[in-house]
Amino acid sequence: FKRLDKANKKSIENTLLQFKLNGVALDEQDKLVFKKLENSLSALKSKFEQNILDATQAFRIHIEEKSQLSGLPDFVIDMAKQAAEQEELNGWLFTLDAPSYIGVMTYSDKRQFREEMYTAFSTRASSKGPNAGEYDNTQIIEDILSAQKEQAKIIGFNNYAEVSIAAKMAETTQQVLSFLENLVDKSKPQAEKEFNDLSLYASKHCEINKLQAWDIMYVSEKLKQKEYGISQQELKPYFPAEEVIQGLFSIVNRLYGIKITEKNNVDVWHEDVQFFEILDEENKLRGQFYLDLYTRNNKRGGAWMDECIGRMKVDSKIQTPVAYLTCNLTPPVANKPALLSHNEVTTLFHEFGHGLQHMLTKVDSLSVSGISGVEWDAVELPSQFMENWCWEKQGLEMMTSHVDTGEALPENLYKKLIKAKNFQSAMIMVRQLEFALFDFRLQMEYGTAEFKGVQALLDEVRSQVAVIIPPAFNQFQHGFAHIFSGGYAAGYYSYKWAEVLSADAFSKFEENGIFDEKTGKQFLTSILETGGSEKAMDLFKRFRGREPEINALLKHSGLSN
Repeated sequence: FKRLDKANKKSIENTLLQFKLNGVALDEQDKLVFKKLENSLSALKSKFEQNILDATQAFRIHIEEKSQLSGLPDFVIDMAKQAAEQEELNGWLFTLDAPSYIGVMTYSDKRQFREEMYTAFSTRASSKGPNAGEYDNTQIIEDILSAQKEQAKIIGFNNYAEVSIAAKMAETTQQVLSFLENLVDKSKPQAEKEFNDLSLYASKHCEINKLQAWDIMYVSEKLKQKEYGISQQELKPYFPAEEVIQGLFSIVNRLYGIKITEKNNVDVWHEDVQFFEILDEENKLRGQFYLDLYTRNNKRGGAWMDECIGRMKVDSKIQTPVAYLTCNLTPPVANKPALLSHNEVTTLFHEFGHGLQHMLTKVDSLSVSGISGVEWDAVELPSQFMENWCWEKQGLEMMTSHVDTGEALPENLYKKLIKAKNFQSAMIMVRQLEFALFDFRLQMEYGTAEFKGVQALLDEVRSQVAVIIPPAFNQFQHGFAHIFSGGYAAGYYSYKWAEVLSADAFSKFEENGIFDEKTGKQFLTSILETGGSEKAMDLFKRFRGREPEINALLKHSGLSN
């Protein structure tokens, strides 16, 4: 063991820990029980996810009266028209798929329409709402929690939260709770002020005396336009998808010296999918990826990076990594190029950050190359880090080109975008902290004498953290795929944890210049190329010269006062 290099040592340490967490050290009887629970969990998670998909597909609103479209921008209307035509219907068809749902919730002047969409979306896969009891995840949630708790006990932990952090950067469950509660303390007062501002604006300008959950996005967009004179709609023409992709490639070229080119004649699963290869400064092939950008029927929602092939040494040859990068961005409509919202641009950069860590790795041991073996609460560092360039003037100049004039994003819009960046940042922060605390406490408290039920815990967390208390029928947890089927059980906090890391890492670029070659090279060698071959904290300290600090995140979120 002493003779091994760092990567192989770490690989063995990880493997031994995984053996423990996967029940390898158990006696035969316990092993059987553990395996049975594992199989059961696998089926339950799959069913949970399938129920959400089915519930999402099962609901639609068909509109034939044009007056009902009041407030909706053309791209939302065009998308709904296209959806209706595909079903051979007249008029417009609205669904719970993200672009359609968010379009209605953000722009529709019809309050009842928003309420109908919100009710359907927030009761998906539950015993309430328009499809009550169909595709219901209530019992599945209980069964998942029960199986996780039982597994934790068999392998010697008190609860699944302890299992979750055993392989993470965070060292104790109390450390995680304190971390989250500290952020709540820092952000809740400002979140309350932001919510009061929103309520005042709603009663004054929107004739809404009591803000409901289905008003939040709509009134927020109106207030944002009034305060900053900017809307996602106004920005979209500056972000044709092709320009954004080329800008992204130019940015990583300047940071890390890599070149990305498209390869044609590669087998793909849909005509929208593209295939690219990455060459380094020495023209060596470092990685390849499939890019599947747009939303379409029966495609899983959300955005993600997945491994197709990981880097490893096979018979003294290096197997080059391949990634899948998948998004659900607004597709091209009626022969016009796809125009992205700024939010969609940051989503693309985020997933590409994951892709870079997977593809640029120089570690040849598969279990710690790329994102493999990286502590789960550090795995979002490279992805959230990449988002920073979507807010930097130099970065935006490289990725914007007006669809009609070719003009880059003008100074006045850039200033508005930056001002608007931290619009409601505290409200957004407390919402994420609500999810993270609910998730972590759920795993810590499930099955204890104090535990009063999933909904009761969610209500309690909301009363402590949230500034927007949703209606009683809201069944948010029934669609919370991240924690029930997506591997984030007792791990949702890791988004915030990684935001601290990424904000702090980016602050080094702010100090030295955002395209500073030396800093880019340090990030490449310390973080991206090293994968999971060393502890994340050691790698972070190597790059930053110290342990992570919370100040950069508070500053970036406009919460530092």
